[in-house]
Amino acid sequence: MRIAIRTFASLRELSVDRCDLELPDGSTLAAAWDAFAALYPATAVQRPYVRAARNGAYQPWDTVLDDGDEVAFLPPVSGGAGRLTAGPIDVDALERAMADPEHGAVVTFVGRARRRSDDGREVVELEYEAFDAMAETVLAQIVAEAVDRWGASVQVVHRTGVVAIGEAAVVIVTGAAHRATAYEANRFVIEAIKQRLPIWKRERFVDGSEWKRPGA
Repeated sequence: MRIAIRTFASLRELSVDRCDLELPDGSTLAAAWDAFAALYPATAVQRPYVRAARNGAYQPWDTVLDDGDEVAFLPPVSGGAGRLTAGPIDVDALERAMADPEHGAVVTFVGRARRRSDDGREVVELEYEAFDAMAETVLAQIVAEAVDRWGASVQVVHRTGVVAIGEAAVVIVTGAAHRATAYEANRFVIEAIKQRLPIWKRERFVDGSEWKRPGA
């Protein structure tokens, strides 16, 4: 059987953006990774950190593949969104959209591109890369979980592409009757996004760049 492979961010730089693999019938995601890593040995050490998706949905490594499947190998994710945008985020508009006489509390989280990395290097800009087709589905699930669990209203927007220093990279606005609920829902969304949304952040420096892992 023949399957299509896609990679992103740091994995793409170690291998290739897209390729096709010929595999025996009944092969699993794990077997597809082994075949891929044999072609691109520099990726092999990344295996403990990689997640696999089949046709736009995360799947366990023992999932059996079918002819024509699209498989994505995804490095650790960071960042997040209720929707993705390549342009500036209008924080005021998101807060206005949360206007509701039932909301006694509205919590806004704004993650901005900062000038210094954790190790003190000067950052000149950030760049975000997303697996768009999958990201829209995953972020919708996260928002739905927050609404179902806390009964909160949720607005989330995340940038893609280049983000200048000082600009908002991600904005999460939650509204609820009480402040504890709004805070908890907001925190849940950002933490779930870091763990699950297929979007990656690159810090660019004067002398190079670095892909960051979740929460960095």
